[in-house]
Amino acid sequence: MIGVTDVPRAVTFWTSALDLVASPEWEGPNWKTLNHADGSGRALGLMRSESPVEPHPRLHLDLLVDTTAEQEAEVERLIGLGASRLDWDLYPPNPDFVVLADPDGNPFCIVDLSRAPSGSA
Repeated sequence: MIGVTDVPRAVTFWTSALDLVASPEWEGPNWKTLNHADGSGRALGLMRSESPVEPHPRLHLDLLVDTTAEQEAEVERLIGLGASRLDWDLYPPNPDFVVLADPDGNPFCIVDLSRAPSGSA
C-alpha cells in the first residue's frame, strides 16, 4: 500500500510505471488496487493519505534493472511519466541506485543489479 494525496493521479503513474491495471472489483472512494496486466493477481495498493511524505522512509519500492543503460532509460521513462529526481543526501560513493519520487513525492529507487553489492560477489 502506498499513501497518496491524489488516487487517480497515482493510478495513472503506477499503472504506466509498472505495467499494471486498475482492478474494478477492489476499490473504494479512497483506495484502489492495481493488478498485474497478465491477470496473475494483485500487485499494489494505493490509498488516500493526509500524512506528509517521509523524507527518508523506512520502507520504499526498489525497481530492478539489469544494466546501467537500462537504469538510465528507466529513470528517463519514469520522469516522463511524472516522477522526479530527488536530491538524495544519503547516496554512498558510486551508488548502484537512483532515487526518484512518484508524483506524490514518495521516494523509490531504480537499482542497477550489474553494479549492486549482491552482484559483485
